[in-house]
Amino acid sequence: MAAAPSEFDAVVGLGSNLGDSRAILAGGVRKLGSLGRITAVSSAYETDPIGPAQPIFLNGAVRLLTRKEPLELLRGLLEIERAAGRVRRERWGPRTLDLDLLWIDGLSLALPGLTVPHRELAARAFALLPLVEVAPTAADPGSGQLYTTLLPAVSAQGVRRLDERLDFGLSSSI
Repeated sequence: MAAAPSEFDAVVGLGSNLGDSRAILAGGVRKLGSLGRITAVSSAYETDPIGPAQPIFLNGAVRLLTRKEPLELLRGLLEIERAAGRVRRERWGPRTLDLDLLWIDGLSLALPGLTVPHRELAARAFALLPLVEVAPTAADPGSGQLYTTLLPAVSAQGVRRLDERLDFGLSSSI
């Protein structure tokens, strides 16, 4: 049996469309630092919502080196969401903060409540674009295919990269 890695290289997707999304995402990025060491933060992306009528999303991604096992990391993400006022009312509904564990280097998991890579990653530009920005050599652990090679097949309609980064001044410490 192989030993577990001492650190996991992970990418977490962030989204918000309720309240002051910039401030909420800034707080989310800062709190992700409590779960590991932030190594990269993407640009901000405005995204038209999927599902019920609701405000436009602000999305992005953070690359994180963490010693937390995947389920422990997920619990940490859910706690950060709760602290930001996240209430789960309807699927694809509006939210103050959404944190998704998109990818962990070399790891494929299918557990109750956690699938890594995220099951919708390869089909969603609002997740895939920021992921490849922070982890340009990230590959699907099953096929070995680089996520950058999937981009041409994914519609980016409704996803706009902004000229701002989500690091909110953290770049000097990354």
